[in-house]
Amino acid sequence: MKIRILDSASQDLIKGFDFYEKQEAGLGSYFIDSLFADIDSLLVYAGIHPIHFEYYRMLSKRFPFAIYYKIIDIDISVYAVLDCRRNPAWTRERLNKI
Repeated sequence: MKIRILDSASQDLIKGFDFYEKQEAGLGSYFIDSLFADIDSLLVYAGIHPIHFEYYRMLSKRFPFAIYYKIIDIDISVYAVLDCRRNPAWTRERLNKI
């Protein structure tokens, strides 16, 4: 299996990095490292997460973010990395635009 992080998810990660880096220097890097560790774990755990809005949703272990992905053939495609504190209606709309 191979993990593909789509442009939409990359932009989400950059926004998260910027947010946390503004909170405290170095926290943005910790955010990115933590989220990439969660994404890498999909090589082992892909497909076991509940489906929300037609995507598998894996919750991050250290930050209030969810990783939305699909399994296509033998690839894992990460479509979005979204803040769980947002309104679920916003999340649904955001995922429908991808």
